[in-house]
Amino acid sequence: MDKVATSQVTGFTLNNAPVQVAARPGERLSQALRERLGARDVKIGCNAGDCGACTVLVDGAPVCACLMPVQQAAGRRVETLAGLAQGDPDALRLKESFQHHQAAQCGICTPGMMVSAVALLRAEPQPDVAQVQDALGGVLCRCTGYRKIIDAVVGAHAADTLQEAAQELGAPARRFDGKAKVEGRDLFGDDVAPEGALVARVIRSPYPHARFSFGDLSAFAARAGVEAVLTAADVKGLNAYGVIPGFIDQPVFAVDTVLFRGEAVACVVGDAETMLALDPADFPVSWEPLDALMTVPQALAEGAPLLHSDRPGNIMCGGFVACGDAEAALAAADVVVDGFYETSFVEHAYIEPEAGWAEVVEGRVVVQACTQATGMDRETLAQVLGIDRADIRILPTAVGGGFGSKIDVSVQPFLALAALRTGRAVRMCYTRVESMQSTTKRHPARIDIRVGAKADGTLAGLSFHGDFNTGSYASWGPTVANRVPVHASGPYFIRDYRAQSRAVHTHCPPSGAFRGFGVPQSAIAQETAFDVLADRLGMDPLEFRLKNALRDGQPTVCGQVFEQGVGIHACLEALKPAYQAAKRACAVFNAENDGVRRGVGVAGGWYGCGNTSLPNPSTFKAGLRPDGTLVLHQGAMDIGQGSNTVIVQIFARAFGVPVADVTVLGADTDITPDAGKTSASRQTFVSGNAARLTGEALRAHVLQLANASDGAEIILNDGHLHVRDADRVQHVDLSRLEADPEGYALKAVKTYDPPVAPMDGNGQGVPYAQFGYAAHLCVAEIDLKLGQVTPVSFTAAHDVGRAINPLLVEGQVQGGIAQGLGMALMEEFIPGRTENLHDYLIPTIGDVPPIETLILEIEDAHGPYGAKGLGEHVLIPTAPAIFNAVYNATGVRLMHAPATPARVRAALKEAGYA
Repeated sequence: MDKVATSQVTGFTLNNAPVQVAARPGERLSQALRERLGARDVKIGCNAGDCGACTVLVDGAPVCACLMPVQQAAGRRVETLAGLAQGDPDALRLKESFQHHQAAQCGICTPGMMVSAVALLRAEPQPDVAQVQDALGGVLCRCTGYRKIIDAVVGAHAADTLQEAAQELGAPARRFDGKAKVEGRDLFGDDVAPEGALVARVIRSPYPHARFSFGDLSAFAARAGVEAVLTAADVKGLNAYGVIPGFIDQPVFAVDTVLFRGEAVACVVGDAETMLALDPADFPVSWEPLDALMTVPQALAEGAPLLHSDRPGNIMCGGFVACGDAEAALAAADVVVDGFYETSFVEHAYIEPEAGWAEVVEGRVVVQACTQATGMDRETLAQVLGIDRADIRILPTAVGGGFGSKIDVSVQPFLALAALRTGRAVRMCYTRVESMQSTTKRHPARIDIRVGAKADGTLAGLSFHGDFNTGSYASWGPTVANRVPVHASGPYFIRDYRAQSRAVHTHCPPSGAFRGFGVPQSAIAQETAFDVLADRLGMDPLEFRLKNALRDGQPTVCGQVFEQGVGIHACLEALKPAYQAAKRACAVFNAENDGVRRGVGVAGGWYGCGNTSLPNPSTFKAGLRPDGTLVLHQGAMDIGQGSNTVIVQIFARAFGVPVADVTVLGADTDITPDAGKTSASRQTFVSGNAARLTGEALRAHVLQLANASDGAEIILNDGHLHVRDADRVQHVDLSRLEADPEGYALKAVKTYDPPVAPMDGNGQGVPYAQFGYAAHLCVAEIDLKLGQVTPVSFTAAHDVGRAINPLLVEGQVQGGIAQGLGMALMEEFIPGRTENLHDYLIPTIGDVPPIETLILEIEDAHGPYGAKGLGEHVLIPTAPAIFNAVYNATGVRLMHAPATPARVRAALKEAGYA
């Protein structure tokens, strides 16, 4: 479809205006709209009709623009979100409703969702849930969990009656960047390159393990339309990248041997038309396939070849935590349960593939791309390019989902090298297949667990061993290996504990950061084993957890004691009403139905916010200009979770003015201090504290100038700064102060680094300054003949310390549960087999049931205004709650995630079900 050929002129109406476009025969409508007509509100997520992000209306009907040749639009009426948002009555209602319900998080799927919803509303002004699910079923979302989108469309007819919430801290404020998302104005990685930019495409290995050699690269580079061919020889600095010192091991370009399918060996740079037609099979490279170790048992087998010569036994690293004597406690326990669990690779499946562009400006390399970590990107490029960090600028775009994988670099090194080599602007966007082949995954796990209890239900010993498939290179594997043993106990009081983990190399794609850093895998084993243990004790599963839940003043398995803020008991208690009602309803359902059973499952979870026993600073800057403008330099990357809103709410509270008075400058390494990576549920906690400290410091400067007390009120009005202190109002004339080189009359810069301490050889220490806590309840239906597990409802209790913005909390909870549901029941990445969004299944709008969110606020001593992180926590209890619902309904213990119908049916048959 995308081969170069003679262009044809096609005319049609685009957003009520006549247009003509010269396009190749068969050129995708999406390509023509974006690249020839500038309609960048049409998003590309797959180019295969799987994700629906490119949905437009053609003569009023929703169409995947990536599947329609532009010539088929001749003489027809095409509408995109940008056009609809200007005046279409249904789109205007949806704009308000989407913002009010927080139905747009990262925003990459929002154009497709809203365009599809407009078509529905034109036919059915007040649709019900089923009609919305049917109409929007072809559009995938990875952030929201869909329920907010359903609410927004069902309630769109009442948009005129919606009351916008206040914006102060604690209020369910709309996202401050929400309007741009619902109007299609947010610019993502592939939306920002200048016209005429060269295009770079990576040549990747088709084999998981192979030696290779190049042919005549000079002849290939001399082809018409080709500007450059890059290989390892063109990397002037370090031909390796990674995220953890001591584990910088992944080549930008492999030198002579590849260790996973999709590994980069070269990059071709040329004009857009030539690169569109490039067939990688034509590239002069020869392959010699080698035996590949694709599983952990293969990699650990005696005599197995080493992927890295300095990592004996293919073990990259390990983690260990021990307290008391687990074996002695288990030997003395009245009941002991053990089990072996497996989980699979899970793909991040964000709807925005990795994309960006780069150029050289006055000798400096400028890279604009989707990322979760601007500071880390700059550090990596400095090493790869062999230049000073000051000669690199990272200017991030909006990010269409990340969930951990976009902490690692992807397109950035290729773009920077290509821009330096050619001296021109260069852009790149991964295809969906390329993204899924080459980027990091959730670690598959193989877990042995033994847990014991006394007859009264008191936990008595837990032993855990987990091997994690870390793939070919390190990425965040060391973090996973060290975090899992700290968390594998769950949020419970266990005196005798031993947990060990290993990260094992295989010839698979690198495993890295993915919402939870290994804790969701360990929670499946621990929480489902708890249900079996409670059953054998004759105890109710919820009461068993309440009896053993960690409380204030009790040591964790790392010996860390929190005198306050331990919220797991409150989370479990909050589930009680829903739990009792669900048990009664399931009993009635099961008495009335044959062949289908319902069960109720509960699970708890916890997650330490930030790095494990390591520095984790965030720095913020704010200032007042002579004209009274208040500016916050906000460097915490927003990948959909809402830091662009929450951080500003915190800063405004600290300084003492309404949010509307704050002008925000987003992440940009030239002007914004490093707020650290967006991961590990650290931004609200760590960056929130940095923003709070900065606001307080700037406020103190103002009050000092006004000679006012701490309780004085700061008023910014039409460029004037006033301070009201009791009955006295003092005008502060900022124009009389000398501005600094950045133009600020007053400025504050503050850093916050959580108070943690190293762990000893037994994992005893202070790994995190705070934990967040959660408990989930799932009602699930099991088809005994088909093995199909269908979640019916969730109730989710989360202790967030202080809900800075309850609307964003609800969005995080629902989105995390959707991802946990996918991990539990359907998502299984198999290298070489599931490298697209057709073969790799993620939940659709019809898969996620209603979710009740219970927000608990057990104040944390270190959090900004008591707040705790949330993003990672949500996914942790979801899968075990589903598995425990199956156990409650059938007595069948699920030991492998995902629990596909085939696996569930096999388990049911083994348990005696016909």
